[in-house]
Amino acid sequence: MMRRKNGNKRYFTRMGTRKKVHTFVRVKPTDDFAHEMIKYGDDNKSIDIHLKKDTRRGVVNNQQTDWSFKLDGVLHNASQDLVYETVAKDVVAQALDGYNGTIMCYGQTGAGKTYTMTGTTENYKHRGILPRALQQVFRMIEERPTHAITVRVSYLEIYNESLFDLLSTLPYVGPSVTPMTIVENPQGVFIKGLSVHLTSQEEDAFSLLFEGETNRIIASHTMNKNSSRSHCIFTIYVEAHSRTLSDEKYITSKINLVDLAGSERLGKSGSEGRVLKEATYINKSLSFLEQAIVALGDQKREHIPFRQCKLTHALKDSLGGNCNMVLLTNIYGEAAQLEETLSSLRFASRMKLVTTEPAINEKYDAERMVKNLEKELALLKQELAIHDSLANRTLVNYDPMDEIQIAEINSQVRRYLEGTLDEIDIINLRQIQEVFNQFRVVLSQQEQEVESALRRKYTLIDKNDFAAISAVQKAGLVDVDGHLVGEPDGQGFGLGVTPFSAKPGKKSKSKKTFKEQLSSSARKEGASSPVSGKELDVSTSKTQLTPSSKEGDVKDMTIRERETSSIEPLPSDSPKEELRPPRPSTPPPKPVAFEDFKNERGSEINRIFKENKSILNERRKRASETTQRINAIKREMDVTKEALNFQKSLREKQGEYENKGLMIIDEEEFLLILKLKDLKKQYRTEYQDLRDLRAEIQYCQHLVDQCRHRLLTEFDIWYNESFFIPEDLQVALKPGGSIRPGMVPVSRIMSLGEDAQDKFSQLQQVLLPEGPDSVAFYNAKVKTEQKHNYLKTMMGLQQAHRK
Repeated sequence: MMRRKNGNKRYFTRMGTRKKVHTFVRVKPTDDFAHEMIKYGDDNKSIDIHLKKDTRRGVVNNQQTDWSFKLDGVLHNASQDLVYETVAKDVVAQALDGYNGTIMCYGQTGAGKTYTMTGTTENYKHRGILPRALQQVFRMIEERPTHAITVRVSYLEIYNESLFDLLSTLPYVGPSVTPMTIVENPQGVFIKGLSVHLTSQEEDAFSLLFEGETNRIIASHTMNKNSSRSHCIFTIYVEAHSRTLSDEKYITSKINLVDLAGSERLGKSGSEGRVLKEATYINKSLSFLEQAIVALGDQKREHIPFRQCKLTHALKDSLGGNCNMVLLTNIYGEAAQLEETLSSLRFASRMKLVTTEPAINEKYDAERMVKNLEKELALLKQELAIHDSLANRTLVNYDPMDEIQIAEINSQVRRYLEGTLDEIDIINLRQIQEVFNQFRVVLSQQEQEVESALRRKYTLIDKNDFAAISAVQKAGLVDVDGHLVGEPDGQGFGLGVTPFSAKPGKKSKSKKTFKEQLSSSARKEGASSPVSGKELDVSTSKTQLTPSSKEGDVKDMTIRERETSSIEPLPSDSPKEELRPPRPSTPPPKPVAFEDFKNERGSEINRIFKENKSILNERRKRASETTQRINAIKREMDVTKEALNFQKSLREKQGEYENKGLMIIDEEEFLLILKLKDLKKQYRTEYQDLRDLRAEIQYCQHLVDQCRHRLLTEFDIWYNESFFIPEDLQVALKPGGSIRPGMVPVSRIMSLGEDAQDKFSQLQQVLLPEGPDSVAFYNAKVKTEQKHNYLKTMMGLQQAHRK
């Protein structure tokens, strides 16, 4: 079992057994099938190719004329159902058990790869592997109620060695600013910047599939009218958690469905211009793919050239990695395409030599793991208590010690050192460890007490500090042997620390000079500086911060958000609307009507809008005040730092005192350090408050914009319904009617008859009971077509408006 870590999650992969890649061949149906050249084996697992010798090469002709290819299956005149059952069903089924899977379609252009992988959206029976795999995944999820399974999908396109997200046209995704890149980590290969979409039902997955299909790049040439000009990889991500077990383990897997662009001979396809450039990139990437396959099939090769192109790099996990790999080779059955058919079959035979090592992908949730460990710890404590009771031991507490117990052990250690306690009773391992720890604490405290007593009585000089010893000897305070110079009766004088009030005059003068410098620097800052002359004395800062009532603010904003989201337009038969005057012959100007709307139907939205705006202004005011306080603290910190630097330079001039590597400073410098520390703490607090206020301002701004948009939208609906819809149709817009205000555009309010969508829905209910599984497929298809028709219409209107 391999173990990998990533953040709060741990990844475990069970080592699987190595297995070879499964390869299948699908022959495209044709009226001109070469029966004399292409033969199938009796078991439908082999295909033989026979070519007649070219007599133009003479009598001695060593041209190869026969080839035989052993595969896992040959699909000739096979339906889409049979292809899926044979090729993909087992791979998809094992994906829900934690195994990765890859299904790849390979072949020359026009051989039917896209039809095999995607199928046609016009006929439900002709759907390909991809929509059938989505259906199977959701069917298996319904059959496993004991597991919570989530499904996500992504759609990648590789066009001219560039990566594109085929689902970036969705409104909530948008185009990426930075180009997508292929990134490798211990968990495998993934595409940075590729959007992954959560799908909770089958219809949503089909909608994403059809959305991506409409964004694919296709072109036309002599071999294929709708030739795919890019490689596409549709990935299904599956994550399964058990509902019945509290185990922290869960499984993940992914299914890569790869539709490769077809290789083409430029002489046959007749490609020119942009299509020629695309064909060059396609053939180049397929050549690199074949080189990687050849290297994987050679057991002696150590280096596999995955990074030669984007296609092989993106499929690094699938090619010989941790997955069930299936290759479906599409070939022509015509004699004119026999060379390309041989090339495709050679690729399939090389792929069959590649081995993979599929294994179950298990992950462990760190939070659930901690909870399980806590439960296990409590159970072990209970078992230990039972063991103590059976062994007639007194009640032992195995929990971590609290402050009272630590203080009691400290007291026992002190009494033991003083001799008043003969021995310390041993209870458990935690108590022994804490006793040794308290011995260390008591020893450290005694060392500090001795050092402080010596400092009060003497000035300590390091024996290795020869400069300090030489200076004391020159002053006549110590003789050559290091003894103090004093009276002969032995009562000499020592080197003590003079009080601050009795320091030499030079130092007091320098202090005065320093204060004068601070005063001058404070005057330069002007009257706006918070540092006055009195505050130049060394003391702690007196800056007071007003705490913000964040909980109340968040509560207010939550209430505003609920009010904003729950606004519903007032009914059209309200008392104000019943008493309103008759409709004027000409609509009033919109500014005048807007004021009436804010006083009548939009009064509630307008009230919430004003309240949200007042909250936003109040947050901005508080943010401005907080910014001013931060600037004031920053200026005070700068002044304090300048004072510290001055004290440090003064201490260096007068001589520094050290003891055991510790610098000895005077009281004034110590107070400056404390003041600077307090100022930094206040600065951090204020800065955090400012960050919170900025987040609140951004949130309030979002609510204000939402209210403004809602107000304008409701006004447009009210204005159109009040002055443009005929009065005889106003009854249908009342609460008792079948139409709510704003549901139907004004342009269609006069034609409420049955449209094409209604006819389709009725027809669908009549015909689809014979195949109920197709409802999600057709619904997604219709929604996608409606969306793109709408976008085309809007683009046409915009272009016409520009002209």
